[in-house]
Amino acid sequence: MNNFEFYCPTRVVFGKDTIKQLEHLISKDKKILIIYGGGSIKKNGVYNQVKEALKNHTTLEFGGIEPNPRYETCMQAVELIKKENIDFLLAVGGGSTLDGTKFIAAASKYEGDDPWDILEKGAEVKNALPIGDVITLPATGSEMNGNSVISKNATDEKLSFCSEKVYPQFSIIDPQVTYSLPEKQTINGIVDTYVHVMEQFATVEENTPLQSYWAIGIIKTLVQEAPKVLKNPQDYDARANIFWCATCGLNYWFSLGCTQDWATHMIGHELTAFYGIDHGQSLAIVLPRLWRNQKASKFEKLADLARDVYHVKDSDDFKAAELAIIKTEEFFNSIGMKTKLSDYGINPEEAAQKIKERFEKRGCKLGEHGNIDAQTAYEIIKSC
Repeated sequence: MNNFEFYCPTRVVFGKDTIKQLEHLISKDKKILIIYGGGSIKKNGVYNQVKEALKNHTTLEFGGIEPNPRYETCMQAVELIKKENIDFLLAVGGGSTLDGTKFIAAASKYEGDDPWDILEKGAEVKNALPIGDVITLPATGSEMNGNSVISKNATDEKLSFCSEKVYPQFSIIDPQVTYSLPEKQTINGIVDTYVHVMEQFATVEENTPLQSYWAIGIIKTLVQEAPKVLKNPQDYDARANIFWCATCGLNYWFSLGCTQDWATHMIGHELTAFYGIDHGQSLAIVLPRLWRNQKASKFEKLADLARDVYHVKDSDDFKAAELAIIKTEEFFNSIGMKTKLSDYGINPEEAAQKIKERFEKRGCKLGEHGNIDAQTAYEIIKSC
């Protein structure tokens, strides 16, 4: 096991009717900016619950954060924050709203020339506005980490940053608010969670059995609960289990002391940036092909996945690893997720060439071994 430090200051408030606790989670002397997306929270009752809980607080609102939050939109919020002297940011919505809010929190306090440098150049986040959230979509796990992914219209880029300064002070998770989610968003969230876990699990063996058992437990729960929630969207227990899987899928508990990958995400981000496909869709396309390309170094963990989750009996680790790849793609297909670029009208050769050229300019070396360069990414995408 590698050395590690762990820090997570987020208070998680989980369960039915927990939005009302906002009243006590934010001090009444704070001037709050409520940040949300396209307005779905006004249709499902979440907005009214938030406003009721904060009726004795001073609040302003900023709506319109996109499913892949845009830098340009976030900077409009930054202008409002500076104009109105906002003290606290409350993200209400899915992981994209929260990701956008994290960047807004950092950009509002950034002292350099261009806050995009936080994403493009890794500029240090020295300070940020405090944030909390009411998370309404199980997917990104953003409610319990300091990660954020932001897109930029002007350059067709999708980049990420991570900072302890943008951990939510609290995250309210009420699974009831997910009852009305479109099926597509539920499916995307399940795939996103699955791949988050695999980016941390399917790497190299480092004698971390507890972490491995945690990771496998999340995947087994997802595979078990996904059909239930798709059959009955108002199954509270299934919704709750999937939401907690999503949160734990990226709070880094089970990757402590382990080596992580994240190449699937980095390549998937480019597919979203160039073609606008959903984040979950991009991951479902890339993961099986990346695994097959990297099977020689991942086969031990993939064999564990095959046996522990999919009940594969083959004693040959390499054959079991191949079955893990096949059965993972079958699982994605079984819940309604398409897994080929052609399913979305995208030419694999064209996409591969675009991503290769971008990765060559950046000098990318991805994966747990740093061996996925521009040419390897080209081969992976071409096979998608």
